Amino acid sequence: MTIFELVGYIGIVALVLTFLMGYFLKNVKAYWVSFLQNFCGILFIFSGWVKAIDPLGTAFKMQQYFDQFEVVFKDTNFSFLAPVFPALNQYATAFSMFMIIFEIVLGIMLVIGAKPKFTAWAFFLLVVFFTILTGFTFLTGYVPEGVNFFSFGDWGPYQAKNMKVTDCGCFGDFIKLEPRISFFKDIFLLIPSVLFLMHYQKFHQWFSIGTHKLVITASTVLLGLYCFNNFYWNEPHIDFRPFAIGSDIRGTKLKETEAQSKVQVTGFLLKNIESGKTVELTTADYMKNFASYPKEKWETVEQIKSEPSIKPTKVSEFFLKNYDNQEVENLLLEDTVNSIVIVSYKPYFTTRPAKKMVQDSVFYMDTIKMSDGTTKAVQSLTSVNNREVDYDEVIWEESYLAAYKNVIKPFVDEAKKNKWNVYVITAGLNKDQAAALRVSTEIEGLYLTADDILLKTIMRSNPGIMHWKDGKIINKWHYKKLPDFSAAVGK
Repeated sequence: MTIFELVGYIGIVALVLTFLMGYFLKNVKAYWVSFLQNFCGILFIFSGWVKAIDPLGTAFKMQQYFDQFEVVFKDTNFSFLAPVFPALNQYATAFSMFMIIFEIVLGIMLVIGAKPKFTAWAFFLLVVFFTILTGFTFLTGYVPEGVNFFSFGDWGPYQAKNMKVTDCGCFGDFIKLEPRISFFKDIFLLIPSVLFLMHYQKFHQWFSIGTHKLVITASTVLLGLYCFNNFYWNEPHIDFRPFAIGSDIRGTKLKETEAQSKVQVTGFLLKNIESGKTVELTTADYMKNFASYPKEKWETVEQIKSEPSIKPTKVSEFFLKNYDNQEVENLLLEDTVNSIVIVSYKPYFTTRPAKKMVQDSVFYMDTIKMSDGTTKAVQSLTSVNNREVDYDEVIWEESYLAAYKNVIKPFVDEAKKNKWNVYVITAGLNKDQAAALRVSTEIEGLYLTADDILLKTIMRSNPGIMHWKDGKIINKWHYKKLPDFSAAVGK
């Protein structure tokens, strides 16, 4: 579904609802105001709901924004604001839940006409907030690498690769909007938001004030529980991500890679080094007039490429490495055996300086004469010396380690009895820390590493458990909802 189809469906529903209200309930004061109430309210309810399905997705998106805002403000006159964003990062999940619930409840308030003046102002301010986020996302496309967002004079031609936050997350993973469309969507919503401020007295209203309070309170509580269920107690009950249960990751990655290999360069965006003027040329025109654009005066800003036949997803970025920095994702993708895959995008641990004893063995090299007259080199152990070395001891967070030892390990032990393979994929650990995790959890398997954003896309539970076979995701579980092995495999 595209955003235009979605808006069309919502517009039809809002139109029908407005007509029915005016014809049967007689509670419409101004049809155009009621239509905008219903349209904007339903839009907010739906966009909030698809985010409530996966609150952590919104939290991760807000963390990306907070990280970029810190960088942007750090080297400006507003540098005093920069430390605020790392602090907000710590509460990204709570912030995202608040915004999601507020968006849905505000949509409900628009539809039923509760607290007209407050609702009008709240809608306006929320749309302004969304416009700032989507505008920042889109406009960073004009900001070259190494240039601050507020250095407007140094902006260049629009390039998607300049964007640090690649999409706004307005509709979660249900619909991925291009930043330009997201921004224009919010610009469009500013129109009804301003009209609401001017004409909130014409809002239609359903029910009594007491019923409004009951609906708002009940909605807030139920939505809070719903959000919690979709990340704290369970995986999202609807998975819009490309790593949903049943996904053929190997097949999808092959198709996307093949489609990407067939992309062709169709033109070039050139920039005059002296004047800053930009010129867009087709490949044929560029090759024909190559001499007119010498490298001393013109630089290539961007290669213009054809669109791939299959739009790439996060599956295209499915890369796994061992702790020798070798890409080994095919070990999992081509594994035809049932496999347990444990995923952790953020291991919780601290380190502290410690000392340990290591042994240095000293050998003596010599040669001996063999019976056939040849000589052979031999080494003999002469001594073993103990010495103390410094190292960083890993201290695992108690609840994080308990998830492995008390929940996941019994499951893994049963899987290994049935000849299943085991993969443990984490982000943010070095080789020694991964070895410490193996020792502390007592889970034997192939320990690998991957990008944390990739792992966040695959699983929301941290750690999470998956069943893979032949490059396909058979099942996945939040560690708090992990069944016993026999129930999981249907025995």
